[in-house]
Amino acid sequence: MDSRTAILEKIRQNQPVISAELPNMEVLGLESFDVVEKYKMVLQSIGGDCVDVSDYSDMINYVKNHYSTDKRIITTIPELAEFGATNWLNDDPHSLEDVELSIVRAHFGVAENSALWVTDAVLGQRVTPFISQYLGIILSKKDIVATMHQAYQLIGESKYDFGTFIAGPSKTADIEQSLVLGAHGARGLVVFLMN
Repeated sequence: MDSRTAILEKIRQNQPVISAELPNMEVLGLESFDVVEKYKMVLQSIGGDCVDVSDYSDMINYVKNHYSTDKRIITTIPELAEFGATNWLNDDPHSLEDVELSIVRAHFGVAENSALWVTDAVLGQRVTPFISQYLGIILSKKDIVATMHQAYQLIGESKYDFGTFIAGPSKTADIEQSLVLGAHGARGLVVFLMN
């Protein structure tokens, strides 16, 4: 046995046993964890907005009252086609540079860090959450899990070309040690929580 193989074998022998089961919520202090309220609290703490909506008309009213509908709004949601562009899915991604607001749906959200799981299937184009000035994501309250452990179990063996977790607006403090929003993606994120 060569030295490389011997080292790797020793590493394998000393690996901890990792359980595939979810962590005990009581041990984590999460036994009375209200995932929806926790999700809202964490999202707001990292700079995102959360809006409870009962249907698409509530969402349409919110968008009309909080965003300029004179600017370009794109969506993958047929019920929001009143804002225009649902025919941009095959466009050159560079043609989306003037998008003010993108509205997409999340597969699910995670309460502990307010992350939203999105893939090509809901984004239309993978550039969507990163190129628009503002991002709106629809999340069903029933699709919120408590922890990232649960999130990764949901993703499991799923097949997708592109997937990412998004939490809050884009932010960095690398530029002159000052917090900058929107440097690498949307300047603002609003999550539309639906029943």
